[in-house]
Amino acid sequence: MRYEKYAKLRDDRGLTDYQVAKQTGISSATLSEWKSGSYIPKIDKIIKIADLFNVSLDSLLREE
Repeated sequence: MRYEKYAKLRDDRGLTDYQVAKQTGISSATLSEWKSGSYIPKIDKIIKIADLFNVSLDSLLREE
């Protein structure tokens, strides 16, 4: 999953990384590391993001 896809979903819903962190339990530090490219999210975190934004895992993981 690319950070840009996550960022678009977040921005489209008017959320901040802090709000996403609070709602998913994913730490703000993890989101920052992902943005900088030093971290690739594991499937458990991708599932939390998919659930929060009510999108399929397929839509998050597929390249456009």
